[in-house]
Amino acid sequence: MRTSSRALVWNGPLVGGLGLALALAAGFLLIQFPLAETVIMFGLVALAIGTLAEPLVGAVGGLFLGLLRAYLQAEVQAIPAQIGHAFIGLALAVWIGRGLARRDLRLIPHESLPLLLPLLGFVGTAWVSLWHPTDLVGYGLPELAKWIEILLVFLLVAERARPRTLPWLIGGLLLVGVFQAAVGLYQFGIRGQGPEHFVIPGHDLYRAYGTFEQPNPYAGYIGMTLALAAGATLGLLRSKRRLLLLLLLPATGALTAALVASWSRGGWIGFGAAFLAISFALPQRSRWGLTLVLAIIIGGLALYTTGLLPPSIAVRLTDFTRYVHLADVRGVGITPANYAVIERQAHWQTALEMWRAHFWTGVGLGNYEPAYSQFALINWPIPLGHAHNIYLNLLAETGILGLTAYLFFWGAVIWQTWQATRRATGLQRYVAIGLLGAWVHLNVHHLFDNLYVNNTHLLVGILLGLLAATQLADQSANRLADQP
Repeated sequence: MRTSSRALVWNGPLVGGLGLALALAAGFLLIQFPLAETVIMFGLVALAIGTLAEPLVGAVGGLFLGLLRAYLQAEVQAIPAQIGHAFIGLALAVWIGRGLARRDLRLIPHESLPLLLPLLGFVGTAWVSLWHPTDLVGYGLPELAKWIEILLVFLLVAERARPRTLPWLIGGLLLVGVFQAAVGLYQFGIRGQGPEHFVIPGHDLYRAYGTFEQPNPYAGYIGMTLALAAGATLGLLRSKRRLLLLLLLPATGALTAALVASWSRGGWIGFGAAFLAISFALPQRSRWGLTLVLAIIIGGLALYTTGLLPPSIAVRLTDFTRYVHLADVRGVGITPANYAVIERQAHWQTALEMWRAHFWTGVGLGNYEPAYSQFALINWPIPLGHAHNIYLNLLAETGILGLTAYLFFWGAVIWQTWQATRRATGLQRYVAIGLLGAWVHLNVHHLFDNLYVNNTHLLVGILLGLLAATQLADQSANRLADQP
């Protein structure tokens, strides 16, 4: 008779043994290290034990630690900046090891196939682009490893997340988001100081950037998490779980405030598109969703034209349009007002030059920066690390084949998510609506930036697994409903 993993993990002797191990570890750390370091190490030990009990704990914990990478690299030398990947690796090892021990390992759940195959298609074309890269070891392989990690995390979450664990998984993701929101709001209006280039013009405030050290990718992460929170909030509004709703509303408010505090145009535009997608998917009938979207657009235009939209926000959203040129920017005069916009356009133009020279497979995945000097415009010799447009960036790095595979992958993801918003019921449907908003935010914001930085790709992998788990929960519910 097979014993369930839940019984194996949560039996009395094992819990007692883990508690004793924690107590002994805490005592040893208090003797050996200062209090702050002891608390950190104790937290890491507790997270490791939690991961041994449930691999999903390691996935969420790995995301939390992974998002600290830029901060740890800049400020805390005692802790490895990439420590989050150690917990992702531990979670994967526990998942695979437990499955092998029980002879019940499902590496590829059936419900993950509609997402897995397009993802494998993109990873395959990305690998092909690395046959003749500018820098394979320093840039190419690390970027490929990032996508393989997305794939593995996706499979882990798709196999482990079940209807009973979905609320806990969503709660963990939102808790990580609230932490980042709190850090950003502290930087924005409480700390009273910050990097000079993050000062918001006309205000004694600083752009929020969390532990990302950059406001724009921070806004991308916050926007995706906010979309998930919005979907969960809508689901709880229609349920009787008032206590959970009281906890979720402040979290959603904090994420919204953090997105505003980032002062990121790309983040605002991305979440604006996500909000419209959520509104369109909310009614079961598409015509009512379209009506709601039109009403929101008309309302937004009315706020803008009547001056009711705060002037600083209105200017931030629209002032860049004066400096956008579709022609060659090599002859454009550079001023402090247009510098940021022209700089991005120069990098877009450089990406197109890379693509023209390497039409089919690009200069190699992750190789935009090392190849930049060969194609840079004369006034812009310093690379920004990427083209500040993921589509042009991938076109330059992986050619037309890679970009086509990437667009096909995200097309499949969005289509599967849309189908889930039509078929699922209860909490699963609203989670799918939130995921649709997250995908729209990511892909619209990617017109202005590259959000696969500072380990945000871990969130993408978890959300892909959450989508597959949501579809499985819906299939299980339908089977139960069909039973006599």
